[in-house]
Amino acid sequence: MTKQRQVKLKWVALASLLNNTGAAFLWPLTTMYMHNYLHESLTTAGVVMLLMSICMMVGNYLGGWLFDHWDQYQTAVLGVTISTVAIFTLIFAHGWPWFAVLMMLNSLGDGINMTIVNSYGSLVSDHSSRYVFNYIYMAFNVGVVIGTLAVGVLLPVSVVLVFTVATVFYFLLALVVVFALKVRVPLPPKTPRSREKLASRSHQQALVLIWLILLNFVTIHLSYSLWESVMAVHMTNMGIPFYAYSLLWTLNGVLIIVGQPLVNKLSPYVRLSSQIMVGILIFASSFLLLIFARNLWAFVLDFVLLTIGEMASFAGLPAWIAQLTTVNEAGHYQGLLNIMMSIGRAIGPLYGGFVIDHGNYQELFISVFLLMTVTLGGVFAYLLRLRRLSDDSK
Repeated sequence: MTKQRQVKLKWVALASLLNNTGAAFLWPLTTMYMHNYLHESLTTAGVVMLLMSICMMVGNYLGGWLFDHWDQYQTAVLGVTISTVAIFTLIFAHGWPWFAVLMMLNSLGDGINMTIVNSYGSLVSDHSSRYVFNYIYMAFNVGVVIGTLAVGVLLPVSVVLVFTVATVFYFLLALVVVFALKVRVPLPPKTPRSREKLASRSHQQALVLIWLILLNFVTIHLSYSLWESVMAVHMTNMGIPFYAYSLLWTLNGVLIIVGQPLVNKLSPYVRLSSQIMVGILIFASSFLLLIFARNLWAFVLDFVLLTIGEMASFAGLPAWIAQLTTVNEAGHYQGLLNIMMSIGRAIGPLYGGFVIDHGNYQELFISVFLLMTVTLGGVFAYLLRLRRLSDDSK
């Protein structure tokens, strides 16, 4: 079978959906399974989670480098093979320490897979990058909703059943990669392909802007990870039941599935960079408003606000990166974006615990709001500088 010359969005989106459905079977149960089933300490579980994050980052970088310097299709096959073999093996070997080893191996493969999905997305030529990444992000969230809901039903039956069903989704992902993503896109000379005014600026200036965006992305996911860690404790301390906290994530996924197509309709009217920065500001503001949340409905409204900011910004960030870089660098910078996300998610729970131990939740919320807005201010200031230079050169 010869390799195609064009990447199809429907297959990239399906790969995102299947990969994230399979992964969403696993990440909610890792700590609980190690502590309650394998009787390991929470400290041990925390170390394993840290090692999984490191493996994810290695996979992000490796996937990007191989995509740019080796072979696009073979890199995709490598990533899905590692993930699928690791999860399939978990069906038969899920005791200690095999569970930890195989979860780290799966994280390595998933790191490659995540970068490959974004890298292939940046090569889709029959839609704008803005449309492509909104579509992929919606598929990502459909997968998360399916996986997190299903694991709650399957785990009480059998953990083996969880691993078996997850394997089915990874196997389907492997089929999509092998048969639908057998694509080799010839790379043109290194020329910028930005659709904004930054197209007239030097490549070096664009890269400075990219690194400011990446720094802001770390603070965003550092903050977001607080909802996955210390916020559960904060809400239950207020007398709000844990199931209500868990339902917030289902609400988040449903809102994104419904709302992301509406965000796509902003494309003709709003500049992508402006949409992203406004979205990040809304997202950051939701943490400042947490200071005043005292009951479940206040947290629900705050999470809706957070989700609106997420919809406006998260899907657009890889599209913005794709616009600012050359096609030859797609794997590298999409990989870096995923690495920054992993760094933020790894630091967040540690940072949150430290601030709460030495202060309180209000100080934590204010601090992450400032981290996000200050780094966003750096992006905004540099973008204005580039636009002024562009106007002066006309």
